[in-house]
Amino acid sequence: MDPRSTALPTKEIKNTDPPLWVAWHQALASIRVRFVRQAVTCLGVALGIAFFASIQLLREAQAASAEPQDAARLKWLVATSLVMCLVGVTNSMLMSVAERYREIGTIKCLGASDGFIVKVFCIEAALLGLIGSVGGSLIGAGLMSIVLAIDGSSAGWEGFLKVVGLGTLVGVLMTIVAAIAPAIQAARMPAAAALRVEV
Repeated sequence: MDPRSTALPTKEIKNTDPPLWVAWHQALASIRVRFVRQAVTCLGVALGIAFFASIQLLREAQAASAEPQDAARLKWLVATSLVMCLVGVTNSMLMSVAERYREIGTIKCLGASDGFIVKVFCIEAALLGLIGSVGGSLIGAGLMSIVLAIDGSSAGWEGFLKVVGLGTLVGVLMTIVAAIAPAIQAARMPAAAALRVEV
């Protein structure tokens, strides 16, 4: 008799993702629980985007009079501030992953897939990015509008709204990109190993 014929039939176990609203509530709960650190992350995004928005509004108002050297210098400063902001958000998300090892392990043991874990972290990052970048865009564009008005020039409402929209888009995309590596790290963590971690 073939020993393989007496073996119990094995079924492939598939992880099933909870609905998207569960990921949304999980992300909101994480922001609430770690409010101070998440507020600092939002502030970092807001500062980077405020600088970006103020430079963009200045370029809108003085497009014709800008010298090429000044434009290159401004682009370098904007790129540097956005990279620093990106590094800050990535660091915050890595800390969030480290604090939530047991939570991640529990969710995976309950049947959530790696994709669900990535979804939770990306939603969390998108919310932080949206709050920080809208605030930063309004502050940066608003302050630069005041400076331009004192100087006797203006970018107009159309330029203001364009800069706020661009700043918001850049901020949200930047925070989502910053969250991808920590989210993948969290998703690849074996559930049993995550539950054994002492935080």
